[in-house]
Parts: sequence; C-alpha cells; structure tokens
Amino acid sequence: MTEPDAREIGDRLAAIYTGVLYDVVRDAGGSVDVLPHTITSLENGGRLAGRVFTMSGRIDESLDTHTTMMEWTGLLGRAPKDHVMVCQPNDSTISHMGELSAETLQGRGVRGYIVDGGCRDTDFIRDIKFPVWCRYTTPADIRGRWVPEKLEEPIIIGGVQINNGDYVVADRDGVLTLQPDNILDVIEAAEEAMQQESLVRAAIRAGTPPQEAYLKYRKF
Repeated sequence: MTEPDAREIGDRLAAIYTGVLYDVVRDAGGSVDVLPHTITSLENGGRLAGRVFTMSGRIDESLDTHTTMMEWTGLLGRAPKDHVMVCQPNDSTISHMGELSAETLQGRGVRGYIVDGGCRDTDFIRDIKFPVWCRYTTPADIRGRWVPEKLEEPIIIGGVQINNGDYVVADRDGVLTLQPDNILDVIEAAEEAMQQESLVRAAIRAGTPPQEAYLKYRKF
C-alpha cells in the first residue's frame, strides 16, 4: 500500500484535536512534545497541522534593509507546499511574520506558520485566514535588523527539539509535535479514540452515570 503523502497526513491530523493525540501517544508509552503555552493562535482558535519545514534566524543590525529583505523574501520563495513553517528566531523584540509574508506563504500552499517570536499586521492576517501561532505581537519588523540563517535543520522551542520533516498539530489548546516514523499508527489510534469518545459522549447525554460509561468504553 502506498504511504499517504504530506497533504493527506496533514488533512487527517487537522481533523484530530491535540488532546486526543496527547492521550494516545502517552498511552502507547511514548513521550509527547508540547510547545510552551505562550505560543497561541492569532485567531484564538482554529486548527493547523502538517509536516514541518524548520527555520531559524538571528538579529544582525549591521545589515541594511535591502539585504535583510532579500534574505527574507528568498526564504519565502523556498517554503514548500503542504508544510507548516516553524521558526526559532532567537529574538523577543520584533515581529517575524506580517501580512505580505502571510499572503505569500498562503499563495504557495503553505499550511501555516508557527514562531517562537512575534507577528504584526494581525488584522490583515486574520482577514485572509492564514493560520499563525506566535508568542507576542508588535509593530516592529525585521528590516535592517533580522535575517533567516538556517533552513531544514533542527531547532529548539521551549526545550522541545523540532526536526525538519516532523509533524505538528496546533489548536486552541496548544501545539504539539509528532515523529514521522509512526505517524500513521498515531493517526489511526487517535481516530479510533475519537470514535470511542463519541460513544461516551452519547451515553452521558442519555443519562448514563459517568463511571458506568467509563467502565463500558474504557474512555473518558
């Protein structure tokens, strides 16, 4: 059987919420990597899932505006379709995503953007419904101050190592990463767990005592 591609896996993951993914990985004896709760959605909700494209950057105020813009726009042109760009900017002072960049990524078929840093032009980004998870917002931008430095190399956010090609799932509850080697097993287990939760939910709504529902379905 042909293994599903990044788009199919991303679509299936996007239909699963982070809580059930956390449960099934932990119940299988695995460790679950959750990013800091300070990284949240601009929409205060929504879902984002897909294969990770990693990048990192650094502050360099010795560079002029043109140089930093050439580096940034060159990066945007390399972002792969059906991936989620995840950025470690190594900075907490400026924004690392804005409206025109979001428009560009969306037009290239990128699923969304997660950054351990800042974002600006947030009303415009909300209007086009491009998924962004970030740590803060600020009007300050990267021109003449910040450049992308490494692509497709491991990054660390909040003590969590994220590798290029990992998978990420984000929703209102937070952001977690998943290893690619057993991703189909995780998805199938999560989909089955969601079906069991639906049975428990129906039983509770029908008046079944919670403990009885748990004993019947072994899910709560």
